[in-house]
Amino acid sequence: MILHKLDRYRDAGLLVLRIGIGVMFMLHGFPKVMGGPEGWTRIGAATAAIGLDFAPTFMGFMAAMAEFGGGLLLVLGLLTRPACALLCITMLVATIMHVQNEDGFNRYSHALEAAIVFFSLLLIGPGRFSLDETWSKLQSSEKQ
Repeated sequence: MILHKLDRYRDAGLLVLRIGIGVMFMLHGFPKVMGGPEGWTRIGAATAAIGLDFAPTFMGFMAAMAEFGGGLLLVLGLLTRPACALLCITMLVATIMHVQNEDGFNRYSHALEAAIVFFSLLLIGPGRFSLDETWSKLQSSEKQ
């Protein structure tokens, strides 16, 4: 294939993806974290779309933290897979809520696209340029 030489930049590509998406989700989640209990309750009400209609304030806070904290973890490449799992779940709940509200594709496409990205990163991993990789190398060198 003509572009196969770009394979050597796979880890750099993962770094750009992690930083770009991570910063965007930090910016997206920060106002939600700062929204306080009233905002968290509004956000947490989305979980009713999947049958979880208890503790909406807590659920909203957790969703806000998943977006902001998960974004930060992505930027750092730290606990990448758990962060992606939480972000994927958060975005799937948002997608389901928008679909149930009959909001239309333009309203739920962002959440669905983000869920696909996070699920992909969950499977692929953070790449070489990450704290996860550094931590893994330290762990394996200590065992030797």
